[in-house]
Amino acid sequence: MNNQEELNKLVGVHLGKAGDGTAVKPYITPDTVDKSLLVAIPRYLNRTSYDLKEDALPFVGIDAWNAYEFSTLTHNGFPISGWLKFTYHANSPNIVESKSVKLYLNSYNMARLIADQDSLWWIEDKIAYDLTEAVGTEVTVSLGIGDVETVRPFTGDFTSLESYCDVSKISFDQFNESADILKKIATPIQRFRWRSYSLRSNCRVTNQPDWGDVYVHIKGAYTVTPESLLQYIVSMRKENHFHEEIAECIYKRLWDMLQPQELMVGCLYTRRGGIDINPIRVSNSTLYNFTPIIDSYNLCTKTARQ
Repeated sequence: MNNQEELNKLVGVHLGKAGDGTAVKPYITPDTVDKSLLVAIPRYLNRTSYDLKEDALPFVGIDAWNAYEFSTLTHNGFPISGWLKFTYHANSPNIVESKSVKLYLNSYNMARLIADQDSLWWIEDKIAYDLTEAVGTEVTVSLGIGDVETVRPFTGDFTSLESYCDVSKISFDQFNESADILKKIATPIQRFRWRSYSLRSNCRVTNQPDWGDVYVHIKGAYTVTPESLLQYIVSMRKENHFHEEIAECIYKRLWDMLQPQELMVGCLYTRRGGIDINPIRVSNSTLYNFTPIIDSYNLCTKTARQ
């Protein structure tokens, strides 16, 4: 069984056939919590394509999820609605498929599990336990109810590639990913911080478009030209990958080409079905200081597109 066939088998339980774009039968949300709805996808199904070895990854990282439509009931039927965030490390054996997360969280909608809002910790612990079982590593969960304070997802200034480059003078004619698009240049050792709102890739399950913003931090004796980096981000436009896979692909190409002292790639995807996924990959954990988004208790401001 090849990687795509294995993926088809995993998601076909209640999500439809991967990548065929056909409609999926309506799913009736249960009135009780059902953790069997969660579909775990092994990370190696994509990593082998980029020669990423599970025991020698060139990065550490966090996947940060926001679910903006979480709701449940108290014992007396009063609805509690809020914003749920969870995070887990990139060294987990599995990711969890986003539509299956939505179905799972929806199974809380009519469940009467807690006496009042003071018992929300029980819901957090329950979700953390079920997600941990699915992805194979510890998951941390927080619930925000009512007005919540937010922080910026990244600290420091990132220059917009679209504003910096004269896009009218650049040819954008490659819409499948290739490392050959990136142009390496030598530079005095310094930091380069770029962001782009031009990311589009496609879901491996539904073939529907996913939109995102990319943040890149590079420090080393080499970098890539901003024009080629923008062309490279645009080249994801016809790729079919999960969000986490796109972030790791961009990171691996830059890592292999530049061998930098520091590298960070973060992809902030826009929400679909009330959920957004934000994979962050860094060359060393000290770069987490620039990425508040990785903390499950930091609810972050959104980009304009989110």
